[in-house]
Amino acid sequence: MCEGPLMLRCVMEPGERRAQPPTISVSEEPFRALLEAAPDAMVIVDDAGVIRLVNAQTETLFGYPRSELLGRPIEILVPERFRGQHPGHRMGYSANQQIRPMGADLELHGLRRDGAEFPVEISLSPLQTPDGLLISAAVRDVSERKAAEARFRALLEAAPDAIVIVDGAGIIQLVNAQTQALFGYGREELLGHRVEILVPERFHGHHPTHRHGYVDNHRVRPMGAGLDLYGLRKDGVEFPVEISLSPLQTPEGTLVSAAIRDVSARKAAEAQLAELYEQQRHVALTLQRSLMGSPAPLPGMDTSSRYFPARQGPGVGGDWFDLIALGGGRVGVLIGDVMGRGLEAAAVMGQLRSASHALAKTGMPPWQLMRALDAVVSELPDQLVTCCYLILDPDDSAVTVCSAGHLPVLLVDSTGQVRRLPVPVSVPLGVGDIPHQETRLSVPPASVLALYTDGLVETPTSDIEEQIDALAIALEKATAGTPCLEAAADSVLATLLPGPQDYADDVTLLLARIPPTPVTAVTAELPAQPVSVGEGRRFLRRTLQDWDCDELTDTACLLASELLSNAVRHACDPLRLRLRRTRDELHIEVSDGSPVLPRARTAGLVEESGRGLALLNHLAATWGTLLTREGKAVWFALPLPDTADGE
Repeated sequence: MCEGPLMLRCVMEPGERRAQPPTISVSEEPFRALLEAAPDAMVIVDDAGVIRLVNAQTETLFGYPRSELLGRPIEILVPERFRGQHPGHRMGYSANQQIRPMGADLELHGLRRDGAEFPVEISLSPLQTPDGLLISAAVRDVSERKAAEARFRALLEAAPDAIVIVDGAGIIQLVNAQTQALFGYGREELLGHRVEILVPERFHGHHPTHRHGYVDNHRVRPMGAGLDLYGLRKDGVEFPVEISLSPLQTPEGTLVSAAIRDVSARKAAEAQLAELYEQQRHVALTLQRSLMGSPAPLPGMDTSSRYFPARQGPGVGGDWFDLIALGGGRVGVLIGDVMGRGLEAAAVMGQLRSASHALAKTGMPPWQLMRALDAVVSELPDQLVTCCYLILDPDDSAVTVCSAGHLPVLLVDSTGQVRRLPVPVSVPLGVGDIPHQETRLSVPPASVLALYTDGLVETPTSDIEEQIDALAIALEKATAGTPCLEAAADSVLATLLPGPQDYADDVTLLLARIPPTPVTAVTAELPAQPVSVGEGRRFLRRTLQDWDCDELTDTACLLASELLSNAVRHACDPLRLRLRRTRDELHIEVSDGSPVLPRARTAGLVEESGRGLALLNHLAATWGTLLTREGKAVWFALPLPDTADGE
């Protein structure tokens, strides 16, 4: 449409005589030169709409020679469909005589001599002369710009996202059809309004500040830049969106283009996936905890343990630890870490924990247990496992250790000093064909052992040795501040893991205090000869009398006699009888120099042998065997009378 006083819309009516070209006085010559120098087509008409002057650019733009324009109505340059209204617009302008700048938001068109229409911009200026009012029209062909705008609009409409373009004041200048469909507004309801019409009301207070900040920075912000954004539809419904922002530099100033994408479906899918992930993670953690189990408290053994599954990734790993009562006051302490994450690592951990617990209960020494576990891991494809197994012997204040690639054990001695146990560390389980060496060390009673996995000390940005030293410092401070191992464990974790909800790996910490040497423990060294059976019984009777355990004498002497007889008959020196009393039980142990473990068998009716182990099964509360440095030990336990009565 053409609107306004367009001074180029004049055409002669059929039969109308053409006016004679005006004469130009000499005083008009400088004005004519100025007109020719103008970059736009310049057309000067009088108040009757007759063309008085044109420049060469007018001839080029419209295709008329100058002689065919001068003296003709301006409507000759106006498309025919606008000629009926044009004289009224022209006379209205002559009455107002206001300067109208180029590009005054009007859709104007010109008409060439060949009948082709083209878009133009026209600025109008009144000229007062002695001969009357003249009107100067500067005409600019904007075909290329309009074509570029059309291409831009086509691209805008072809965009898959809603596009909203606003100026520096936040006024909406342009939208595409996707914006209408997404927000439910008509195009006319958005243009000229503030962009906050599309923003939920609870954000109106801060949005202008953010908008001005972006206009000042002029930086592209990509889609999904980690922000939780929301749009507001015409019906008042909020919905989650992602918005990318791009600055557009124009002659009128900076515009901001916002590409808006509705992510409601994706957010719903993400919520479903998160819920499913949490369900699967819960199942995995439940499986892992059931496989790892919780070691039963050991009488007379002060321990504290912490296990936290990873909060990143699959959320489960292969950490495990175990405490095993081995008899005779000995305790097995085991910790391991299957490399890798997920259900596969947890499943491997479950197999190894079950296997190691069963093997440890047989009294297997640490080096032999490691060899057996190595054979198990070697049969699993692409698995490596670090593991450390200790046997604590409070009576001897000693610990026997074997480590397969695991982190060093820390010891807090009775003075509060922390040091690493000097234990040789071999390769992880699964490498195969490399022996694992065990070491026996003296440890002070009441000292604390700290075992842990790499999740406690390993970080992407620090050296693991430095972190182990940091653990030692934290452990020293924690144990010095309180004798309670539970409080000490919490203190250590708080120091090393300031972000408890963001573990990248499983975290395991086990603290165990070496029990003090029992006062009620005695040992008798005996030769491997038949007379030792009687001597052992007499030693046992005297000791039980001194301990006020006369009610257990007969049973204890019977079972001890069987074990001593087997040792004299089948083994060799050194022969040792050890008695140990705890709060609840009486432990009796016979050790000898033979590594061959006793084997239970069914005795014939007339056989004298083969009945000792059957008596142990029948009369003892528990019994077992241990391989020792010198040979083996067979032990059994009897409940103290008060304990038995209480049960």
